[in-house]
Amino acid sequence: MKLKIGILSIVSVLIVFFSLDIGMFWDNVLFASKMGTAVYENSFFNWHIPIEFDPGHPPFLATVMAIGWTLFGKSLAVSHWLMLPFIFGFLWQIHLFVSYFIKEIWLQIFAFILVVADPTLLSQFVLVNPEIIQLFFFFLALNAVLKNNTYLKVLGLLFLGIVTYRGMILYFGIFLIELFTCLYIKKGSLKSFFSRKMIKTYLLGAIPALIFIGWRFFTFGWFQTHPDSPWVSLWHFVSIKEFLFNLVVLTQRYIDFGRITILFVIIIGLFVKRKAINKEIGTLIIISIFSSIAIIAVSIISTNSMGHRYFIASYLSLALLSFVIIQSFKFKKIIYMGLLTSLVLGNFIVYSDGFSQGWDASLAHLNYWGLRKHTLEYMDDKKIPIKKTASFFPNATAIDNVDLNGDMRSFKNFTGEEEYVFYSNVFNLTDEELKLLHQNYYSIKIIQKNGVRIELMRSLNE
Repeated sequence: MKLKIGILSIVSVLIVFFSLDIGMFWDNVLFASKMGTAVYENSFFNWHIPIEFDPGHPPFLATVMAIGWTLFGKSLAVSHWLMLPFIFGFLWQIHLFVSYFIKEIWLQIFAFILVVADPTLLSQFVLVNPEIIQLFFFFLALNAVLKNNTYLKVLGLLFLGIVTYRGMILYFGIFLIELFTCLYIKKGSLKSFFSRKMIKTYLLGAIPALIFIGWRFFTFGWFQTHPDSPWVSLWHFVSIKEFLFNLVVLTQRYIDFGRITILFVIIIGLFVKRKAINKEIGTLIIISIFSSIAIIAVSIISTNSMGHRYFIASYLSLALLSFVIIQSFKFKKIIYMGLLTSLVLGNFIVYSDGFSQGWDASLAHLNYWGLRKHTLEYMDDKKIPIKKTASFFPNATAIDNVDLNGDMRSFKNFTGEEEYVFYSNVFNLTDEELKLLHQNYYSIKIIQKNGVRIELMRSLNE
């Protein structure tokens, strides 16, 4: 036990240590930096986020940041170190999750490596983000369900439901996992499942989420968007065409960044060895499906973007399921190496500029940070003013919101009328924006590394 804790502690510290220069990225500019600053400048218990960027989610990560900044100073390094206990806690829960299904110690090690090698998970490790936090509480609750530990289940659910709205949906995933495990693995009945103890457990675990939802409704009258919200156009029910498109996107999320080999092995394995499906495999199938089924349902019926990270709990369960399945294969060592290699190589996938990529869903973005720093230094050296330079999400903001360095100079949102443009292929531009760039601007500085590119551009009219 002490050896395992020591090893995972060292791994957690190394993850944070090598992440210290990685800035706030993607949605975390909002969830960690902007919301964190709002809580930091007001008070830890004043969750009134400025309406112009209030996403409606509980400011759990923002509060963690604000408390840490108050104690240790506001900086990017401090923000990363604040993630350390959640990274360790998550890794420990993954160890417990793997060891529940696999008893041999050496097999546990190889299974653990395959599970945590998922590119989307690896990216969350190096970013300041709420995903690792809610995954920690999710697997805390899940392991408690598997081991029938009511107290830890309530503890996990209490926090899971207050991290983000998706945490609340993952809460429902835990409920579905326990329900279908009872019905199909333990061969219980609905009556036996809905016992007084079970009802009390889930009601107790839901208290923080219910309090927050009630507070938001009676205080603001809206949950996630309002008429003046910058995200209001992103939320509506889909048409039939949009629904079919969302199904395609969902499929791409599950096979992207090397995960296609995981699904291929599972499908072939379950088909060939379908008579050998036991309780362990059955339980993992239930976890893989129902951990994210509610998130999937919400995602495919709405126009909200469908991030790769939304389904991490399912990815990890599928990876462990694939490992369990291949144990009955003749060439299991070769297959294992193929699966692991596929996931590792997934971090090197970079799509063309016109293809929207999940840049926060693999380690491909690591090359961006050094290039960004070099470009900012070049702009200062050449006296190119930030205030006259346009950029795109997530860089179209104050430098401080990304680097937490006190530099309040801010990039403008691109309209096509700015003199300069800071462009990178990690920004996922629309076809119209790319066309406008190519027609009206020329590059004055281009730097790139391993598929990641930054171009500093100037208007042809200047």
